[in-house]
Amino acid sequence: MAATNDKTKDHNVKLSKALSWLLRHGAEKEGFTLLKGGFLYVEDILKHSKFHTASISDVRNVVENNDKQRFALETDEETGKLKIRANQGHSLLVDELALTPVTVPDDFPIVIHGTNKKAFHFISHEGLKRMNRNHIHFAAGEPGENGVISGMRQSCSVIIYINLRKALNDGFKFFQSANGVILCPGNDGGILPTTYFDKVVNRTSKKKIPFHQGEPIQSSSIQVEDQVAKQREELSSVSADDLADEWEGQKRRGKNKKSTS
Repeated sequence: MAATNDKTKDHNVKLSKALSWLLRHGAEKEGFTLLKGGFLYVEDILKHSKFHTASISDVRNVVENNDKQRFALETDEETGKLKIRANQGHSLLVDELALTPVTVPDDFPIVIHGTNKKAFHFISHEGLKRMNRNHIHFAAGEPGENGVISGMRQSCSVIIYINLRKALNDGFKFFQSANGVILCPGNDGGILPTTYFDKVVNRTSKKKIPFHQGEPIQSSSIQVEDQVAKQREELSSVSADDLADEWEGQKRRGKNKKSTS
């Protein structure tokens, strides 16, 4: 029984990651055209060769049990067909994605971005970048607190607190996704400068971390970003199943490396 449950869980994790990739980044490459709001019909996805092992029940189970509520399922009013979308995280252009403008800073007293020490080395000089996505992602509080379920990975070691009031006053646009993530497209270059960082702290020790405040300073991270963009491009050319398998493989290799060290 335990083996069966583990197999089902593994299948659902792979399906969740495959759906996330398809709906956020890979729909066009796989021959789909997103409907308004970023939806695809579930039956069309399941007809695709890369999702032939999944069922409507599997999709419902993934959506209902996703702890970060990454997806939304709806019945199309005109066709009666079941459709699914990713709530946020797109690199694809989405027509009429369900985003609520954030205009009152007091509604969100805490807006944070989580990252790691290596990435913050560049962020501290250059600001937050949306990279190849449409928005920079933030959480409206610490994960697990005050109903916060998404917007920051639990593994983040550095927390950047954003001065939302200052950013809004200076013309930056912020939105809230259907699953509560705060999103910002940044400036014309897709950047939220460090000027709008209120403070940065080590998540474990709570000690403040210094950072450059002012105009972005370009550094060697350009090479890093080029490498990341290349990797993402390569990943987007493979199948959804291949992508999910690779992610799982990376996790297993990481665990094996730890156990042998």
